Amino acid sequence: MIDGSVIDRILMENRYCVLGTADAAGRPWVSPVFFAQLDDDRICWVSDPAARHSQNILSHAAVAITVFDSTVPVGRAEAAYFDADAGFLPEESRDLALAALNARLPEGKKLGPADLAPAGPLTMYSAHIRHRYVLVRGGDPEHGNTLDTTVEV
Repeated sequence: MIDGSVIDRILMENRYCVLGTADAAGRPWVSPVFFAQLDDDRICWVSDPAARHSQNILSHAAVAITVFDSTVPVGRAEAAYFDADAGFLPEESRDLALAALNARLPEGKKLGPADLAPAGPLTMYSAHIRHRYVLVRGGDPEHGNTLDTTVEV
């Protein structure tokens, strides 16, 4: 049986997610984003508010997120997928988000208040996760699937 611990491990082991957004007309866009998990239901990141994905979030909060390790051999892939709603990170979560992001950043790359709006160029965002899925590789004996599929956790 697949449980949430698989997703927790994937999130801990990987630093980038692929953030899928859409503009007001529904045109899709994906972006790699350095992220940190805030709790079971939220991840956060910083971005330029003028970036295409940031602008898309302003007009369409629903996003899709995938986290995976692209360096593993073919046939060894693991992935976590999420449906979420994204937006500006609430001010009361700012310290928690900075600590979570900085825990994943190397020395010399840590973020501080001067990096963040209104003084700095970056804005903090978060995604509230609505649904979680994991990749189940083809041939999984528990699921009996021939091809790769996803299962909601």
